[in-house]
Amino acid sequence: MAQVECIGHILIFPYPAQGHVNSMLKLAHLLDLANFHITFFVSSTIHARLLALTDVDSGRFSPRFRLKSFPPGIYDGGIDSREGALELYHSLHTIAKPFLKQYIAHNRDSGLPFTCFISDLVLSIALEVSEQCFNLPVYYFRTIGACAFWAFFSLPDLFEAGELPIKENGMESPITKVKGMEDFLRARDLPSWCRYEEDDTARIVYTETRRAVEARALILNTFEDLEGPILSQIRTKCPKVYTIGPLHARLMATLASKSTHSNSLWQEDETCMAWLDSQEPKSVIYVSFGSISVITRQQLMEFWYGLVNSGKKFLWVMRSDLVAGKDVESPIPSELEEGTKANGYIIGWAPQEAVLDHPAVGGFLTHSGWNSTLESIAAGVPMICWPFFADQQTNSRFVGEVWKLGLDMKDVCDRSSVEKLIRELMEKRKGEFLERAENMVKLAKEAISEGGSSYCNFDCLIQDIIKLNESMSEEDTVKCAD
Repeated sequence: MAQVECIGHILIFPYPAQGHVNSMLKLAHLLDLANFHITFFVSSTIHARLLALTDVDSGRFSPRFRLKSFPPGIYDGGIDSREGALELYHSLHTIAKPFLKQYIAHNRDSGLPFTCFISDLVLSIALEVSEQCFNLPVYYFRTIGACAFWAFFSLPDLFEAGELPIKENGMESPITKVKGMEDFLRARDLPSWCRYEEDDTARIVYTETRRAVEARALILNTFEDLEGPILSQIRTKCPKVYTIGPLHARLMATLASKSTHSNSLWQEDETCMAWLDSQEPKSVIYVSFGSISVITRQQLMEFWYGLVNSGKKFLWVMRSDLVAGKDVESPIPSELEEGTKANGYIIGWAPQEAVLDHPAVGGFLTHSGWNSTLESIAAGVPMICWPFFADQQTNSRFVGEVWKLGLDMKDVCDRSSVEKLIRELMEKRKGEFLERAENMVKLAKEAISEGGSSYCNFDCLIQDIIKLNESMSEEDTVKCAD
């Protein structure tokens, strides 16, 4: 078979969830623009939703990009619980791992063999498949920030030291065994699934995270001026770390566009943009708890009353499956309906990057997922953080205590607190938060600009993959000569 000219063929395997697929598609887009061939694998359910709701397979990418689906059977239920997350993890090992092994081996003889494998959260699959398939080099792309990655990496030390599981009434207990976070990390700033016992979820997460030392390199969607001190700790274990974020901002700059293409698995309602156009600058608080978080009816009411009672304009993303329980359809109190008509706008899903970049938005009530956090930072929008699970508890602590770009209200959900914090963010301390946010925007822009840390790191990543491809070509030439 004739050889196909290319500078490298990259296999990308994201964890099958909205936030993970979103940022890894952005990475894939940048690598496609750098002239690499990309094969991007997702579950059959996500594959169908991407085809139905986005332009991922119709004009956005070059012909070098191929979106592929795993065989049916990968768990596609809720992952807002430990049980759901575990079921997804095990189904990936059962279905995705043997399929990838076979696919990579078959691809070896296709004339366009893989140069490397970029894997998301479930690194063990990539490493085990690689060992059985010509030692394919593996890069570990974690779609969380450096702060949460390092907290996850340190979990075994916390269990060994007795700082976990958390003792009764010990949520405020200091956590001292995460180097670089000794002065501010508390037990409540760790993921919800490691608060009480060393269960299977905690073990899987820290085991997968610690295997990062076996990868060729670690890739993080962050930038040096944001997480430099923690990155220096990570580099004591993983010397080769490519910080290449904020990815969405880098992609916008590369495309010379005000927005990137949507990777949403939800239908976006763009009518909110016209509503924002009619609002005063920095007057609106945007509310979104992401694609996975689930709240109770009581929590919904507390947030709603807090928003209405604050008197501030609000744009609220209320997913159809946001509220758990059978009383979702209960009547909404008339005062909330009237308050929403006067000051609010509620939609099922928003074009979030465009919303955060809109001049009318002055605050973000967020679940503190890493994509949302980084998008808010890049847009200069201060945050109120109400984390749900996973990395979000740690992210919110950094937003409030370290970067001082907002307020952390984890583990609190009553209308008076919601109202108070909205007023504090949008009124009483508005100036100081906006000033710090604008300073961080400048640092983020510098990072992705030519000569900046993320710009240079991405170029180094590209050159590293090109060298792998050249080395592979040389080996094949020697084999042919033999």
